Amino acid sequence: MIRLTSSILLGWGLGANDSANIFGTAVASRVVPYTTAIVLSSIFILAGALFQGQAGVETISTFSGQGQNIAFITSLSAAIAVIILTLLKLPISTSQAVVGAILGVQIFGSTFLDLPPVQYGELFTILICWLATPVGGLFFTLLFYHLLHTLFQKIQPDLCTSDLIVRYGLIIAGCYGAYALGANNVANVTGVYTGEDNLLTPFTATLLGGISIAVGVLTYSRHVMMTIGKNIIPLDAFSALVTVLSHGATIHVFAMIGVPVSSSQAIVGAVIGIGIIKNYESIQYKTATKVFSGWIITPAIAFSTSFLITFLSNLRLEV
Repeated sequence: MIRLTSSILLGWGLGANDSANIFGTAVASRVVPYTTAIVLSSIFILAGALFQGQAGVETISTFSGQGQNIAFITSLSAAIAVIILTLLKLPISTSQAVVGAILGVQIFGSTFLDLPPVQYGELFTILICWLATPVGGLFFTLLFYHLLHTLFQKIQPDLCTSDLIVRYGLIIAGCYGAYALGANNVANVTGVYTGEDNLLTPFTATLLGGISIAVGVLTYSRHVMMTIGKNIIPLDAFSALVTVLSHGATIHVFAMIGVPVSSSQAIVGAVIGIGIIKNYESIQYKTATKVFSGWIITPAIAFSTSFLITFLSNLRLEV
């Protein structure tokens, strides 16, 4: 059971980092209080993990195909990458960290330890979904902005009513986004420990993963929220509503497909969509570039760490 500490650590890092993608825009625009955001995020992340998280768990389990010791190396390496970039206040992709760590172990193992080769079919599917994620966030932003803007023009609410609609809409959209995050990303936390010879059943994997993510949200999520909510592009309350809704819709689609994707890529695609609608010049390209670089650095750190740990331990495992 000690091996599971690496997954708990990874779940904490995911919650601390990726919860910014749910309520970051709402908190930064001061529409939703931070305390409200983290409590609601925790509850609905756990619900999403329990009710719809098993499909993604099965995908990661199939792709990794690992015994318990290598699963420990994989989740520990991914956790190290996630925590490093979280401390740097960068939104990152936990999915990329996990896959980078799996590849590090598989490439070393298949070359030096007579382990099975990389599952390139599964890897290709995951990569395609990664590329589609920010595009999906941008697409849903353009769609929802147009639909909601048209709706507001038709009903023409007064200022007070409009403020209430947006405020409660942000809370509902944030809860939906938290549910979708739990459903999609819990696989990144405990998926490597499920399977025929591993420690967890799919249900216990989603339960443990959901709880560890929720703890991360509650304890260390404020800093990354501000990076997402303010520093890429300043958002008004209506734009924040659109981005949160777009983020939730994007990752929920992939949760139903059963492929864990980057929550950060979904929200950044959504925020850039607002920049396109409003004004290209309002996008803070320096911050956006910093975020994009995190998506490259994350799998590289996880890959290097898992490769190095496997080399140092020189484990001969039954897979």
